[in-house]
Amino acid sequence: MQKLKDILYGVAVNKVNGSVDTEVFSVEFDSKKVQQGSLFVAQKGVQVDGHKFIGKTIELGAAVVVCEHLPENLINDVVYVEVNDSNSALAIIASNFYENPSRKLKLIGITGTNGKTTIATLSYNLFRKAGYKVGLLSTVKVMVDETEYVATHTTPDSVSINRYLQLMVQSGVDYCFMEVSSHGIHQKRTEGLEFAGGVFTNLSHDHLDYHNSFSEYRDVKKVFFDQLPKGAFALVNADDKNGNFMLQNTRAKKLTYGLKTMADYKVRILENQFSGLLLNMNGTEIWVKLIGSFNASNLLAIYATSDLLGLDGFEVLQIMSQLDSVDGRFQQFMSNGGVTAIVDYAHTPDALKNVLNTINDIRTGNENVITVVGCGGDRDKTKRPKMGHIASHLSSQVIFTSDNPRTENPQGIIEDIEKGVEPQNYRKTLSILDREQAIKTGCKLAKKGDILLVAGKGHETYQEVNGVRSEFDDYKKVRTILKELQK
Repeated sequence: MQKLKDILYGVAVNKVNGSVDTEVFSVEFDSKKVQQGSLFVAQKGVQVDGHKFIGKTIELGAAVVVCEHLPENLINDVVYVEVNDSNSALAIIASNFYENPSRKLKLIGITGTNGKTTIATLSYNLFRKAGYKVGLLSTVKVMVDETEYVATHTTPDSVSINRYLQLMVQSGVDYCFMEVSSHGIHQKRTEGLEFAGGVFTNLSHDHLDYHNSFSEYRDVKKVFFDQLPKGAFALVNADDKNGNFMLQNTRAKKLTYGLKTMADYKVRILENQFSGLLLNMNGTEIWVKLIGSFNASNLLAIYATSDLLGLDGFEVLQIMSQLDSVDGRFQQFMSNGGVTAIVDYAHTPDALKNVLNTINDIRTGNENVITVVGCGGDRDKTKRPKMGHIASHLSSQVIFTSDNPRTENPQGIIEDIEKGVEPQNYRKTLSILDREQAIKTGCKLAKKGDILLVAGKGHETYQEVNGVRSEFDDYKKVRTILKELQK
């Protein structure tokens, strides 16, 4: 419970109708969750305008309504707060209500198109192994030290973020690693948070269904670094041309990491095999279980972050050599029949290209690379032909299939993907609408020594069709089918 005047601190308020000494028992933006004594923030969403539900929230007992325009009829016992930006107001109000937990631990934000989940999750695992209490806010899950919560978004809503952070503070957590999505930045979910550091991985084609252009997508990412405080660090990938752009206006300490270019933190790949990587990490050799140049870059970002947070470099390298890949990120196994199966979340052109290039770099050239891939529905359509081009160009055989079609026609999605296939690669491709049948066909085509890549869903354990989610786990499906084929 907090007084309204305390939780409005830092909010750009136009006017208040009522007493700022009113006590608030909860902060809500979902009208269905409002209870007696709640503060309700009316937001203008992409599909729904929360201002339409102000009357309903008052009936449910809302004591305070925060909105961008006041209702015509004001209820005497309700306090109304008018603001210019409800999204920004919600973020700051949530931080204040939960007693600004981000200031009581070291919060590190990781943003970029690819690599966020790997860097955040492996950083969490590394710091845990180093003996610290750690938090994680990721696409895959939320961790409050040892307690796991289900993740619903890459970057949760402002209220959830601060509630989790408060739980972390209460649990004695020292560090929290958080994925920061472009949606989260654009919708101002991260305002009111105090970050100790920010990491930029890379930028490639994604989310153009939400952002109007690539430059807008890039500029939104930059806002995160613009808002970092002076005492924080801004660590960017020097191999990505957008890295220095992110640093232009930041007040934070500027640092770079790189595999290919000059940087403050450097890594070289000495050996690249399906069993792992031999790296020279800032002058020290280390063997790791992860695979591919993109993971060498991810590990360097983790090493640099650990160094900037004061961990011992030698201990970090020792722990790093023990780290396993994140679920659904280049997750592999060898079947009894000698097929190397790989499941990866690659759902952008750049991510798919990285994974297939890694496979082709390691293979001897005698094996076939069989790829099963699709694209999600109700998402950026312009990346579909690019995915088709990359998959057919870099694979021996490709099976286009359904991913999460959501409300779109799955066949239409596949036809969009096929538009990117060049004539010389037509004979390499098959289209099988049913994902399980597509995976089964891929497994049957794979012979001893071949490599089977199932891309797009990774850690997801469901398939969504017309609003209905059914259980579907790529990794389990591939293991089960390959096992059955060996009988």
